[in-house]
Order: sequence, then C-alpha cells, then structure tokens
Amino acid sequence: MIDHYLWGNAERISPEAPVQVVDVSNETTVLGGAGNVVNNLIALGATVSVAAAIGDDANGKELTLMLKSIGVKTEGLVTQAGRKTSKKSRVVASNQQILRYDRESKDAITEASEQKILAAVKKDLFLYDIIILSDYGKGVLTTELAQGIITLARNNGKKVLVDPKGKEYSKYRGAHLLTPNKKEAIEATGIEITDDTSLEAALLWLKNECELDRSMITLSEDGIGIYDDGLRRFPTVAQEVYDVTGAGDTVIASIAFALSSGRSIDDAARFANLAAGVVVGKIGSATVTLDEIEEYEAMLHQSSSDAHIKSFKEIGRIVNRCRGGGKRIVFTNGCFDILHVGHVKYLQVAKSFGDILIVGLNSDASVRALKGPSRPVNSEDDRAYILAALESVDYVVKFSDDTPHELIKMLRPDVLVKGGDYAGKKVVGSEFSGELQLVDFVEGKSTTSTIAKIQEGSTC
Repeated sequence: MIDHYLWGNAERISPEAPVQVVDVSNETTVLGGAGNVVNNLIALGATVSVAAAIGDDANGKELTLMLKSIGVKTEGLVTQAGRKTSKKSRVVASNQQILRYDRESKDAITEASEQKILAAVKKDLFLYDIIILSDYGKGVLTTELAQGIITLARNNGKKVLVDPKGKEYSKYRGAHLLTPNKKEAIEATGIEITDDTSLEAALLWLKNECELDRSMITLSEDGIGIYDDGLRRFPTVAQEVYDVTGAGDTVIASIAFALSSGRSIDDAARFANLAAGVVVGKIGSATVTLDEIEEYEAMLHQSSSDAHIKSFKEIGRIVNRCRGGGKRIVFTNGCFDILHVGHVKYLQVAKSFGDILIVGLNSDASVRALKGPSRPVNSEDDRAYILAALESVDYVVKFSDDTPHELIKMLRPDVLVKGGDYAGKKVVGSEFSGELQLVDFVEGKSTTSTIAKIQEGSTC
C-alpha cells in the first residue's frame, strides 16, 4: 500500500464548519504496509520480489513505480479490474496528524488473481531462500492463496514466515513460524500472557494448532519469545525508544534475512532485537542497515572482536555514516606489538577526544621495516584482534605503508592523536585532520622494555 502525507499548518477555523483549515505546503508518499517490510529487506541488502493484487488505477501504477525505483522485482504484481490499490492519506498540521482517509478494496481477491499470484511465486521460487506472508487483512491473503503458497514452499524446501492478521490463524497452517505481537497472540490463543508459564502455553498452542516448525511471539520491550523444543526468551536491547512505528516490520524482515543468511533461529532473534533497537530510536516508520546494527551492537559491547576489524573500503563507508550522524572521529596509529598498560591508558585518553576511535595498525611487513627483522612478536591478525577487544577502540584498520598517510588522508579525522614524544615534530597526516592532540606515554611502559625484560629472564 501507499502511505500518503499532506503536510501543512492550521491557523484558522473554516467558516463553513467547525473544522481546521490546513494550508498544505508539502506532499509525500512512501511505501506502506508490506512495503515497509520490503524497504527493510532492501536496506539490509536482500534481493526482493513482491507478489500481490493491485488495482487497475493510478495508485497501482504509482505503487509499481515506487517498488521498481528501489530495485524490487514486480513481475508478481497482478492487476485486478475494478480493485482499488490501498492508499492511506494523512493530513498533518504542525506535526500533528488531524485526519486520515483511505482509498482501498478489502474484499477477497478473485480466484483468477489467486492463481496468477501463485503462478508468479512458483515461477521464481528457485531464486529465493525465504517467503514472507505479510497479512494486512485487505483480502489478498485468502485462505486458498496462503495455503497454496505454504504448500508450494514446503514441497520445495523453502521456509515461510508470516506476520498474521485477525484471530483466525488456520490459514497459516504449515508455515515455518508466525510473528504475532503479544496482543495479537492473546487474541488468537485466548491465553492471557503474564509470565513465562503463560507465554510458553501460548507459544505451544500456536505451534500445535498451526502446525509450525517453531513458534514466536514478539513482546515489545520484553523482547522475543521462541518455542521449538523448549521456551527461550531473548531480551530487547533498545536503549532509547522514540517511536515503535514499523518495529514489527523490521523484526520479520530481520528474522527472514538472518535465516536466509544461514543463521540459527536464536541468532536470528538476537539480530532482530538489535535491528528493532535501532529502529525504535528513529522517528516514524524506519529501516535499518547492517552497518547501523553493527555500530549499535558495538555500542552495547555485545559484538566479537572480528566485527571491529575493517578494510580500507569498509572504514571509509563507516566514517561517512558516522560523520553524517554528527559523530566526532578520532584516529591514532601504532604497532601495538605486545599490549601493555601504557597502550591501554593511551587509547583511553585518545577515545576521550571524540565519539569514534579508529586505530591504524602497522602490518607485519611495516613493523619489520620500522623495528627490524625480529619484530613483530605478535602477528598483525593477533594484534588487531586484541586491540579490537578493548572497550575504548571502535575500529581497527591494518595498513602496509611505513606511515598511515594515505589512511589519514582518506579518513580526514576530526582529531589525530599521537604520543607526547612528537611535541615540536612534524606529524604525518596532520594536514588532513581537524586538530592534533599529543598524549604522554606511561613512564617505563613500552614493548621494547617488555621484550628486554623477557630476554633478561631467558639468560638467567
């Protein structure tokens, strides 16, 4: 469906009736309904096709163009004569919605349309890993069509995920899983969900009655509940909630994306919670990217060290996104061969100058050129992994040159940090940085002195 907005100001009452007069200054349209699921999948990097019934009207043509413009395959859209394509128009005055009016058909689609949609799904089924049935109760997902798609998918080893509507879930029988929210699950099962016992009972009811591989209920601020061989709860990770609009769309898109990428259902639930945590921190129906999820996970200190080690291309994209979000970028570099307390304190101070600390790490070849053939003691992969595990370090980038000149030139950090021994000296890359900060090292703490102590001990 199309979400249509009329934006303006209301400064007077109509002389014709006791209603506000809205002076419309702007008009926008976005994909709504299942289109928001599509938007989330595209943002995550999935390849998406849609299959649905639309009307032979201007809204149907507009909807098709909107989908094509974001790279969605639309061959599965079936035009049904006389049907109205769903369009929901909202009048917003001074950021307050004062009216909504809908143009749509809600009666069941014809048998001919059902067969055309099913044929379109069958034709391209081999291309895809997951099918999502996003039901909005508008007459498209009839029992016959839903069961036809689920049977077709099962016969071809494909999973079907369903965002259900209404109280009658029998038409979804045989799906891989459903994603009702708590309120929807209570209405469908008749079980009041108040604790883990009642949650398990509702999940088990859904699994058995709908013959699911596993059942799931989204619990808003309480996360996600899953039942297959037993009950598991995955707590939410949202820190700030500004708007929950579209969070359900993000959850089913994220679950589908994760499962199609080969993740387990438990990993998929954790991934969906992270995605939802990002989205509810935005205003309005929103999407989330893999980079945003990764950054959010890093902020929560829940990611592995590997996720913080980036290539030149990856770190350039991350810096552009962070800078666009108003983040202050800090850069420093070094060999960090044998990590010691001096390194850790130096990096903690460096992080204090901004929001994102990026550490440029000399490669093994670069260290040998600088320190001699006996160095480094630890390989570049080991050094990068240990650095990335530090709370103060957001990202690590390895470079092979003697200096990080080209890396700093590309990143153009807001703050460049070097050791206090650079006072009065030319600092490589300073011309590309907003400011230079010198940080004194901890006296007596260095990799060279550590190696010397080890060598002294070996000769005793």
